Amino acid sequence: MTRILYFIIIVSFLDTFIQLPIITPYALDLGASHLLAGSIVAVYSLTNMVGNIFGGHWIDRYGRKRMLFLGMLFAGLILLFYPVAQTGWQLFFVRFFHGLAGGILIPAAFAYVGDQTKASSRGKTMALTGACIGTAAIIGPAIGGIMAARAKADYVFILVAVLFFISLFLIYKFIEESFKTTEKGKFNFSEFTPLLKHPLVIQASLAAFAIMISNGTLAFALPLKVDEMGMTSSTTGMLLSTYGIVALIVFLTPLNRMFDKFSPVTLVVTGITIIGFVHIMLNVISVYGLVIVLMVIYGVGFSLVFPSMNQIVTEASTKVDRGKAYGVFYAFFSLGSVAGSFVSGATSDALGLPFLSSAVTMLLVGLIVFLIAKKYKKKES
Repeated sequence: MTRILYFIIIVSFLDTFIQLPIITPYALDLGASHLLAGSIVAVYSLTNMVGNIFGGHWIDRYGRKRMLFLGMLFAGLILLFYPVAQTGWQLFFVRFFHGLAGGILIPAAFAYVGDQTKASSRGKTMALTGACIGTAAIIGPAIGGIMAARAKADYVFILVAVLFFISLFLIYKFIEESFKTTEKGKFNFSEFTPLLKHPLVIQASLAAFAIMISNGTLAFALPLKVDEMGMTSSTTGMLLSTYGIVALIVFLTPLNRMFDKFSPVTLVVTGITIIGFVHIMLNVISVYGLVIVLMVIYGVGFSLVFPSMNQIVTEASTKVDRGKAYGVFYAFFSLGSVAGSFVSGATSDALGLPFLSSAVTMLLVGLIVFLIAKKYKKKES
């Protein structure tokens, strides 16, 4: 069952990554303006946040399996509407509902993993989920870009829909419910209040926000850096793949034992600080070889943060509220992905330093997480 969950996580994130290189040109081909095309890209993450919050509530109320199944079903059906869209506004509304459905999937999958994982091996398990996401991040854009280059963009959405329907069969046939409450209360934001005040949930959510600010900045600013070095867009893809491959090496080799050996908060602070340093250096370095080294270092920092912040959420929650905890966590994830490229663009226009905003964000969040951890530890003692 655990392997099936890993496959479902890969498919769920592949849904996002495979569309990265194609959604903007796809919108423009439908006659969307640049403003509408930008809105089409952003609306998925915005409605994803809503899906995260409401989905978190439903996951705890109605069970992991049911919500994972329904989220996968609706997302798969919505994917079939992409090729049907004839205008930019039709695509906008398809993305709107796609974000809502997709917002249920990830919290449900990670709540499942959290339920099934023993405390002694939780860090290693979260590293393997990170490897699943890294795999989707590496192969997704490549598949999407190749299919779009061959004028087969419509088939990208159909391919992912087919993978979703295969996942539906696997969920129905092999996944057993890990938790289902007998309470059936209505949605109430007050249920989230204890989680929003929990130091560990705050730390993990801030880390998620920061890491997505960082990724959004890379998506916006790295092509500018590559152009500044006089190289082609293929170099951008290679540099992004570099950090993903480094992270996969950490996730899948015996190095992943460190996630059970060291405190997840310590690893988060260390990783965020490393990424902040990389962003500072990317502002001033324009030598290709050194940029490769920086992306390797970035991959190390990313590999420390991702499994650790997911581990923190699992440790901060119980089966009763784990869905809501991951809902809050991934809402911050979505918020960071919306804000990253926007803030980086504004900083670039104002100061000519597109990586500055992410560098400041990473170092500030690292400091805040460290101070919260110190205060929490002192209070416990």
